[in-house]
Amino acid sequence: MNVVCPGTGAAASRTTVVLADDHLVVRAGMRLLLSQDETFDVVAESSTVAETLQAVQGHRPGVLVLDLTLGGRSSLPVIPEMLSASPGMRILILTMQEDPEFAREALRAGATGYLLKEAAGEELLAAARQVASGATYVQPAMGARLAMTGEAAGGTDVLTGREVEVLSLLAVGHTNQEIARRLYVSVRTVETHRARIRDKLHIRTRAELITAARERGLLT
Repeated sequence: MNVVCPGTGAAASRTTVVLADDHLVVRAGMRLLLSQDETFDVVAESSTVAETLQAVQGHRPGVLVLDLTLGGRSSLPVIPEMLSASPGMRILILTMQEDPEFAREALRAGATGYLLKEAAGEELLAAARQVASGATYVQPAMGARLAMTGEAAGGTDVLTGREVEVLSLLAVGHTNQEIARRLYVSVRTVETHRARIRDKLHIRTRAELITAARERGLLT
């Protein structure tokens, strides 16, 4: 995108960025870091899913740096809508969620980068540059975990960490809606986890589900 450099009137090719995080300090740190790189121009910030959608629709940025939880709501289900609002936009997830299943879901939804908040500032810049260039960036440690869980998923009864959580909550009687609220994900994501659990463990009834949870030490 071409923007006018303040104070010069000269056009420069810079990537516009929207920062979406519900912690002001985190956004301030990201803004400071990105503003020191002439590659980027931070044009807006947001702290909720609704604000993020408005910012994306209004600015149509080149890159959206997005936390997976905004104001207590998961942003995962809204990724496709955000991409539709700004065709060609690239989404870099910056989150504390270490579960590789979150990374897999985000990438499946259309994100092109996944980075943990524990990463150094230099890695955030590198990830932003790579995503802006059209490439995909996954933090190396997370990429290794994705590969490992991907191999495990090829087995008949190996569950991911997130699937174990869902199984344990289902076994004690929580509904899909309650699980979604507890895990800060969409109901659809819970339903997907539930379907995968059933397929992997070959279970169809609630009694079989409870038995599977007890066999894995999830019930006392």
